[in-house]
Amino acid sequence: MSPPGRLVTDAPLAHLRWEATPCAHPVAGPVLLLLHGIGGGRQAWGGGDGDGDGDDHGDAGTGPAFAAAGFTVLAVDLPGYGQSAPVAPCTLAAMAGAVQRLIDGLGMGPAVVLGHSMGGMVAQTLIATAPQAVAALVLAGTSPAFGKPGGDWQQGFLQSRCAPLDAGLGMVGLAAQLVPTMVAPGTAAAVIEKAQALMAGVSEATYRAALSALVVFDGRADLPRIGVPTLVITGQHDTTAPPEVARRMAERIPGARLHTVPGAGHLLPIEQPRAFTTAVLDFLQPR
Repeated sequence: MSPPGRLVTDAPLAHLRWEATPCAHPVAGPVLLLLHGIGGGRQAWGGGDGDGDGDDHGDAGTGPAFAAAGFTVLAVDLPGYGQSAPVAPCTLAAMAGAVQRLIDGLGMGPAVVLGHSMGGMVAQTLIATAPQAVAALVLAGTSPAFGKPGGDWQQGFLQSRCAPLDAGLGMVGLAAQLVPTMVAPGTAAAVIEKAQALMAGVSEATYRAALSALVVFDGRADLPRIGVPTLVITGQHDTTAPPEVARRMAERIPGARLHTVPGAGHLLPIEQPRAFTTAVLDFLQPR
């Protein structure tokens, strides 16, 4: 069993930290940074929230599993989430800048950066603007762009995601409507409830600001310039960032590996944590 994550708040970004634990094949190298999606936070990676209230379960989730494999793991609260202060204006570049400051402050060299959904866009922005901060990249359930900036698709996406909020349902109502559409068919009710609780815990102001930031993202031109080992990982049933989008993204990144997690939708680290962790570790620790 891996010990519970330790909540760190005196850093550029609050985060849960798990120290590397002894394993059969210990890893000597960079830390592993976990960046959540728009409806998440540090708790998306398991192991409780680190606040010492007795709800922390050290053997639950992907963060503790990566620590058990020998990594020092940091599950980040991106700006405006959890215990991290917001940034203004809220942009992916500002988020990536905060992640870079966190990595620089560790003094442990470049990090392996794993970003899910919006976190994957932050990771792409980070390696485009500060490639020296990244040792390897895992892009999970994400895409390189949201289409033509200012186009009808973006406006429709914003309107559909904000409609429950505009109707006064709040983040609880939004999560209840949205999360069941993001997971694979047959996903256990407990998993859906966990994802809904995560999304419901995000402030409405943060969610709206993050939505506005990600719909203008376009990192397609930067993909061929990614110069670190990269894994693109997707869920079989992901309709938000479909497997075909992942395939095309991987084809544009030199030497990238592509992996599809069976039985997972968009929330693959939460839906299929064991299969997700295994795929990532197979990439980071090739036999």
